[in-house]
Amino acid sequence: MASGKSHGKVYLVGAGPGDPKLLTLKALEVLRKADVVIYDRLINKKILKFASRAEKIYVGKSPNKHEFTQEEINQLMIKFALEGKIVVRLKGGDPFLFGRGGEEAEALASNNIAFEVVPGVTSALAAPAYAGIPLTHRKYSSSVAIVTGTQASNAKRINWRKIAEAMDTIVILMGLKSMNEIIKELMNGGLNENTPVAVIEWGTLKRQRTIIGKLANIIEEVKNKEFKPPSIIVIGEVAELGRRLSWFKEPMI
Repeated sequence: MASGKSHGKVYLVGAGPGDPKLLTLKALEVLRKADVVIYDRLINKKILKFASRAEKIYVGKSPNKHEFTQEEINQLMIKFALEGKIVVRLKGGDPFLFGRGGEEAEALASNNIAFEVVPGVTSALAAPAYAGIPLTHRKYSSSVAIVTGTQASNAKRINWRKIAEAMDTIVILMGLKSMNEIIKELMNGGLNENTPVAVIEWGTLKRQRTIIGKLANIIEEVKNKEFKPPSIIVIGEVAELGRRLSWFKEPMI
């Protein structure tokens, strides 16, 4: 926990992958005492009901609405905290895994705002688990890479070839739109075209769907079945286990 001079406090809270039952007890506790909840797209509306006394401010991307910049979100948190309020910055999955939570924590620390991080269940782990895919397995996988498929223009370029060489299992978030390029790079890095791949859409929710295929045909399968974001991609031998271990009631394609 970081502390400061303000009477208010900001909680950077992970809302989990979608299923409200995967919310942590700590997250539930701070939502119930929040004065303000600043929340992203894909937050399950059932989770917002736990913050019954709070003002709720949506800062995600929506058509025909003002799109908040990261700096504007930072200033919102700071403003309410300086007013002495308990602020919950509610983010999908885990706030420190591709959720810009690190940037927000830096902004709060720079302004002497007290804050606390409440980890959440990331979709990178939960969606494969709900699809019956163990990311590690003594027979197949002793290493896992969690990689973003979407990068900022000024971010360090991902070396997909090195990842292909070094990792047994690769989990890709936000990678559906760039899947063609990613798979090409991975195959250039040495992955066989018959390497199993799973794509999980809307993981942990009732509308979850899973496709299991190979690097050689998964793009065509995703297109034919009209899979869309949010989807998680799992590449590696463990993906094939989803055919036998799938326990969640979902269409297995």
